[in-house]
Amino acid sequence: MTSTALVYDRIGAGYSRARRADPRIAAAIWTALADASSVLNVGAGAGSYEPRDRLVVAVEPSTVMLSQRPADAAPAVRATAEALPFADDAFDAAMGVLTVHHWRDRASGLAELRRVARGPVVLFTRDPRAVPFWWLHRYFPATARLEASRGTPIGQFADLLGGSLQVIPVPVPADCSDGFNAAYWRRPEAYLDPKVWGPMSALALIPAPERAAGLRALRADLADGGWVRRFGHLLALDELDLGYRLLVARP
Repeated sequence: MTSTALVYDRIGAGYSRARRADPRIAAAIWTALADASSVLNVGAGAGSYEPRDRLVVAVEPSTVMLSQRPADAAPAVRATAEALPFADDAFDAAMGVLTVHHWRDRASGLAELRRVARGPVVLFTRDPRAVPFWWLHRYFPATARLEASRGTPIGQFADLLGGSLQVIPVPVPADCSDGFNAAYWRRPEAYLDPKVWGPMSALALIPAPERAAGLRALRADLADGGWVRRFGHLLALDELDLGYRLLVARP
């Protein structure tokens, strides 16, 4: 199928354990869906952010991810964002959580979301221009390069989705329960655990020698106090803006 399926068939085995919905992020997504009674979740994975109080249909290309959906999760279709098997205006809304950067053809995928949704398209994503560099990139410069290569500037979302676009900053809580790549910004020791970085595409997909070098450097800085000397001011914060945005595109 697409690059998304290939990525998560490779790294997605521990996804449901490491990538649990954060309730604050979930609340923002569900609020943005407003009164939509039917929702298409594209790139749905294990279904972490799917609202339970309305009809949801999930689309996911990876069989590894589909196998991790709970028995009571929304029905799921194995398909891609670029070729959604639904009629025009089939849903009140469409959503996607940290998925667009994996799509093979983002323009086609966004056009498909707009086609099948009568109302808002809600996307949780990262603006690559908002915070181009943060401390993780010091240890893993290959991650910075990967993120830069696959990020979509917010202006492109506006052009491709049409209509009006609301951009809502979503700070990352210090105790974020969804283990995406910035979730542990105040818990640096977590990145040393392969069960943490394994389901993170930004770390799992970089060359193994570069990842190993970064882990050694981070471990050394944590042991001798180097991380605290450079970044200890973050320990006083409860949340941090690392460029994550909720996009609400209305037709």
